[in-house]
Amino acid sequence: MKFVHIADMHFDMPFTLLSNRADLGEERRIDQRKAFQKVIQYVKENRIPYLWIAGDFYEQEYVKESTIKYIINLLEQIPETKVFITPGNHDPYLKNSYYATYSWPNNVKIFQGQVERIEMPDCDIYGLGFTDFECTSSDISNISIKNSDKINILITHANLDGSKVAVKSYHPLSSKMLQELGFDYIALGHIHKCNLERNTQKIVYPGSTISMGFDELGKHGMIVGDITKEILNLEFVPIDEKEFVEKELDISEINTVEELLEYFQNISLEENKLYKIILIGKRNFEINIYNLYKKIGNKNIIKIKDKTVLNYDLEKIANDTTLKGIFVSEMLKKLEEDKENAEVIERALEYGLDVLS
Repeated sequence: MKFVHIADMHFDMPFTLLSNRADLGEERRIDQRKAFQKVIQYVKENRIPYLWIAGDFYEQEYVKESTIKYIINLLEQIPETKVFITPGNHDPYLKNSYYATYSWPNNVKIFQGQVERIEMPDCDIYGLGFTDFECTSSDISNISIKNSDKINILITHANLDGSKVAVKSYHPLSSKMLQELGFDYIALGHIHKCNLERNTQKIVYPGSTISMGFDELGKHGMIVGDITKEILNLEFVPIDEKEFVEKELDISEINTVEELLEYFQNISLEENKLYKIILIGKRNFEINIYNLYKKIGNKNIIKIKDKTVLNYDLEKIANDTTLKGIFVSEMLKKLEEDKENAEVIERALEYGLDVLS
């Protein structure tokens, strides 16, 4: 029995914190559509009988009606494939949600807040979805598999083995409990990093279908599986055409803004990757990140992070009896006392040294 498992598409996510580039959010929303088209095309070409969507399919707060129509139109193109959706904390099954108010194709099953078992000819599929933006508990631990001779699948959106209080709101489950239930495959959503380590793994997060940003480095896509009662074979298939990459640049030998801009003009970057440039080393000049964004002109560089340090021997200067020495001494004390605002204090220290030099 073949299947495709995806999760965390987050259709119409605003991407507002991703970059200063105003058009990037729109680009990534188009990329979401391209990614789902690829999923549907794969399902269609390979005659996959099951598509499992394990939550956070869209953003309840932001999703447009036109996007829902687009999704439904694609799902209608695979009428022979049974589609199972378990809403998550970003797309819960609410009375006013599109899950509840729209007419979805006959091949689509949307689970709600109680565990349901759907009997299929070759398997039994159990599912549970969010009916609010939080889910602190469920009756999944009480599931008793009805027919152990069949392939048994569980689909849900959940936080696995979470220890922090904050994650308790997002359907906390334990691996040990899930393993003891006896399912042949458990399709999860919520964690944006794919956890597939071996092709026989039974509890799987596919990760977000496309990357949401620099906290989600690497390739993103879907899980393709083939399962019998005796054999499970899984494969991760990349879908996202772009990849987020962090690249460090040591500017210790760069002496002016002009030299830095020249470096950016000549830097070799791959077309299908979006870069965060992390500036490191000792800086010899003032760095204004906003001005760099405006002047670089390379659309693949979407974020710059300054992690450089001042190119001064501060301890030596602090021992001087000059005004500069007294200033540095006082600022170093502030740094020691207020580590939470270290970046702001360092900038103030830099500006002060520029004035006093």
